[in-house]
Amino acid sequence: MLFCSVGIGDDKAGGTDFLARAIARVVCAGAQPYIGVNYGEVADNLPPPEETARLLKSTAISKVRLYGVDAGLIRALAGSNISVVVGVANGDIPSLAADPAAASRWLAANVLPFVPATSISAVAVGNEVLESGDASLAAALLPAMQNLRAAAVAAGGAAAGIRFSTVNTMGVMAQSDPPSTGAFHPDIAPQLQGILGFLSKTSAPFMINPYPWFAYQSDPRPDTLAFCLFQPNAGRVDAGSKIKYTNMFDAQLDAVKSAMVRSGYGNVDVVVAETGWPTKGDAGEPGATVENARAYVSNLVAHLRSGVGTPLMPGKSVDTYLFALYDEDLKPGPTSERSFGLYHTDLTMAYDAGLTSSAPASGGGGAAAPKASGGWCVARDGATDAELQVDLDYACSQVGVDCSAIQPGGACFEPNTVRAHAAYAMNQLYQAAGRHPWNCDFRASATLTSDNPMIHALPKLAGLSDASHFPLQKACSFRRG
Repeated sequence: MLFCSVGIGDDKAGGTDFLARAIARVVCAGAQPYIGVNYGEVADNLPPPEETARLLKSTAISKVRLYGVDAGLIRALAGSNISVVVGVANGDIPSLAADPAAASRWLAANVLPFVPATSISAVAVGNEVLESGDASLAAALLPAMQNLRAAAVAAGGAAAGIRFSTVNTMGVMAQSDPPSTGAFHPDIAPQLQGILGFLSKTSAPFMINPYPWFAYQSDPRPDTLAFCLFQPNAGRVDAGSKIKYTNMFDAQLDAVKSAMVRSGYGNVDVVVAETGWPTKGDAGEPGATVENARAYVSNLVAHLRSGVGTPLMPGKSVDTYLFALYDEDLKPGPTSERSFGLYHTDLTMAYDAGLTSSAPASGGGGAAAPKASGGWCVARDGATDAELQVDLDYACSQVGVDCSAIQPGGACFEPNTVRAHAAYAMNQLYQAAGRHPWNCDFRASATLTSDNPMIHALPKLAGLSDASHFPLQKACSFRRG
């Protein structure tokens, strides 16, 4: 007897209508308001602003985060549907904190000339200030944010609606595993309390940089890699909340949310200011490959497009800025630091993450999807039942996948084997996610086929020579996109 977590198929709305709505969310959504990208400029080979703006407009990306104020790119995005986050340099924080007039001058020079022609949604005051170890800079952060906010309100118009926040790394966390124990470091708690209070009062988000890539570097086991890349895995149960997590991204975000709740500010929204995976690395950087970068980003995009959220923030995708638009060839440090680009500076893709907007894509949202050579995804010969059971459980837990047909009494319950049930669930996920070849990988335990499993695969899975010995019920079907 085989069981898997049915997930979406268990919804009380139930049935075909609910599944159709879920798939429509995944496959047919338009431009994605929660998908952004970071535009770093530590490079000497960046394309002209107009070319970068044209590239961005050809994608499903709707937000850009700058680390400073790039007037050329901000102007090039005027009249588009792409919003911009501009940054205040850490070195400017003390003067902005000390003098409200300095904050007004900064706003007049760096924001007011561009709005409302370009949508500036937020100002990130400083970058990773609380983790810098500079106590005086950390103490000046909140006054600087307050002065800039007051200047924007006084300016009125489009400026009055801009949110002011600051960007933090996961280094602000004293505890993050398991997520229910999430807590901020006590040595920065006083500053964070004041900042969270300001964010709550002004409806601004808490900005955080979760990187499953760094989590994998500290624990480079195969099961950790699958957990970080949103690939099939056994999951990890939070002993405190009893929640089962199937990916590191959700676990990291929920740890932050837990810490915010502990601080009394669970009402503040979370924004992912950076997250990504490098395509190259040094010898001591396992997992830095194009294949893993594509897996992480494309699966993250599909996860965001599903709208499922995280266990502690369900039903809404967290605004997420991918790192980064281009490789930055002048960044110091290991090779990985210069290798996070989604695109090369000649405007070609480093890999296809399903972000181009010309056609439906992985998880939908108008991204171009190179169609697979096969029309169905099935279990690979040689894959073990243990491997396939993990894949079965994973696929059935994903949005857009309805596994009710392979539950006892369901139309596809027979043949009652792990291999047959896994093939059904794998194909459901492959079709719903956009039919990219990598949607039928499952850690190499699945394969693509052009043969209709209704005619060929299921009898074979049942150990029969042909379909005439295995009369499938008409209701049992392998969906094809």
